[in-house]
Amino acid sequence: MADSERNSSGYDNQEDEEEEEVDDTVYKSVKDAVIFAIEVSASMLEKPPPSDSKKADHDSPVSAAVKCAFQLMQQRIISHPNDMMGILLYGTEKTKFHDDDRSTSSGMAFPHCYLLTDLDIPSAEDVKALKSLVEDEHEFKKVMVPAKERIQMSSVLFCANQIFTVKAPNFLSRRLFLVTDEDDPHAGNRDKKQSAAVRAKDLYDLGVFIDLFPISKPDLEFDRSKFYNDIIYSSTPTDAEAPLPLTSATKTSRSGDGITLLQSLLSSINSRSIAKRTLFSNLPLEIAPGFRISVKGYIMFKRQTPARTSYIWLQGEQAQIVEGVTTQMADDTARVVQKTEMKKAYKFGGEQILFTPEELSTLRHFGDPGITIIGFKPQSMLPFWANLKNATFIYPSEEDYVGSTRVFSALQQKLLKDEKMAVAWFVARKNAAPQIVAIWPGAEKLDEEGVQKVPPGLWIIPLPFADDIRIDPEIDIVRASDDLINRMRKVVQQLQLPKAQYRPENYPNPSLQWHYRILQAMALDEDLPEHPEDKTIPRYKQIDKRAGPYVMEWGQDLEAEYQEYLESNPKSNPFSKSIPKRPALSAKDMDPRPTKKTRPDAGEIDDQEMSKRFKDDTIKKLTVAQLKAWMGFHGMDTGGNKAILVEQVESYFEHK
Repeated sequence: MADSERNSSGYDNQEDEEEEEVDDTVYKSVKDAVIFAIEVSASMLEKPPPSDSKKADHDSPVSAAVKCAFQLMQQRIISHPNDMMGILLYGTEKTKFHDDDRSTSSGMAFPHCYLLTDLDIPSAEDVKALKSLVEDEHEFKKVMVPAKERIQMSSVLFCANQIFTVKAPNFLSRRLFLVTDEDDPHAGNRDKKQSAAVRAKDLYDLGVFIDLFPISKPDLEFDRSKFYNDIIYSSTPTDAEAPLPLTSATKTSRSGDGITLLQSLLSSINSRSIAKRTLFSNLPLEIAPGFRISVKGYIMFKRQTPARTSYIWLQGEQAQIVEGVTTQMADDTARVVQKTEMKKAYKFGGEQILFTPEELSTLRHFGDPGITIIGFKPQSMLPFWANLKNATFIYPSEEDYVGSTRVFSALQQKLLKDEKMAVAWFVARKNAAPQIVAIWPGAEKLDEEGVQKVPPGLWIIPLPFADDIRIDPEIDIVRASDDLINRMRKVVQQLQLPKAQYRPENYPNPSLQWHYRILQAMALDEDLPEHPEDKTIPRYKQIDKRAGPYVMEWGQDLEAEYQEYLESNPKSNPFSKSIPKRPALSAKDMDPRPTKKTRPDAGEIDDQEMSKRFKDDTIKKLTVAQLKAWMGFHGMDTGGNKAILVEQVESYFEHK
């Protein structure tokens, strides 16, 4: 049988039946719609005072927010090409809604709401227009004119509701990012607060999550309790039990020193730009026979790769992406083979063992999906290398078993307090291979301002089976002296990361970012950058300044100890092996007359066979005797190991 064509994912469609993916397809393919709602007011337009500091803040909060939206649009247009994004300014003197149409289909107007970029899949033209606004100060000031009266938040939320309803009615993930420095927009007006709360509830019922990015003023901290606690929900509409830490308030500075407003906003928004989605939902966690709770699983770490290239058909009026279709055909007759005519088989002893779909299903079935705790062990018994894949974060769900959250919390706190871990049997989905896993308690983590960064929960760590463990290679270990180890400790102490922690958010993937930067420059007709920005390159000058003398001193001590070791262990010296003397030449060797070359024996390799092996890259499969016989016939040096002989033969044909 032969495949006439491969599908676009690179996998055969037959494999889709092997495992039932529970929520995994949704996790990978859910499209996201994001609206940036940025308040335009006198305080949001106020720039920080001038400063000579290199870290000085030069952007007003509105300018920083628009630049942040622009950078996020640049990222998502490449990394998430199917996601929608829009920018809504509220509190402006001008009004614009859906291409200057001031009213919705129902005839309701949204005064002082300016739809800068409509909610849609960003195009290169949208990015260019937004870039022009960010860089053109005159055009920026023309649009960013605050209204004389304060806009009602209920109107802003209803405007966002209409945009989501019209532009992204079927998106499973819809989010509204609010950027403001006003913590009480309707001070003393209870009716307006109540109206805004109703509109926020409408958005939540529609499946829209409101995410607040507050900006604290230099002399006043942003207080959520005054207004926004009533309209910002602590859970997402699509996943009420999902852990959702709050976003800390971004601070402006009087002098502009310290972290800039733009960097702070970018850090906050980038950390929330990807919506949380479950990897598996409502999976039973059996703590004891008959004692079960329900949990959901989340992928917290996933390697990002460049978007896959696509084949494009250019013969029509518009360019279209080619969709691959797989068809099975018979080699001899080119007849299309139907799925019902095929069976699957495994090779065993050179024979094909056929299986029916029912037999394959029985072969893969190890029980229903779930997590079954086998027992508990001290955390110290888990070696750091015993991890096959990324850990999965699990959190309780109340959908199937009421009270799951309370039991889950008690289990997590008990494991954390006693420094224990659970060992469990884990079947992620139907027909999935079972795994032995460790359930590790994770503590809540807060940042410097006391805002939650990582919620408390449990981590599922896949453990290796006996079949997965490889035998360590046999090597001779030479132990360093205690004095040498102590001296190296000084070097390590001088080269520790800030707060002795690795923070991945500070080190973007240089290869991925370079790919996106080149693609962006070509799409937007920008100048191609000359060099990638790589934050993983060591800072050699700082390293030399902080640890250079210690490294040099340690290197001298290492050399001295190594020489002492060689004196006491002469056989370990790789240069101490005596070189064998060349034997004296015989009379035959000294005869100046050329010797007659003899052809190789029948069992050896001739020129035609060696040439064929060179083209097939199979010269290394020959024995040393065969290689030396062929090389001797051609007057080549036959000294050295097999790798050297193969290299000489390949070099002979390369230069032939």
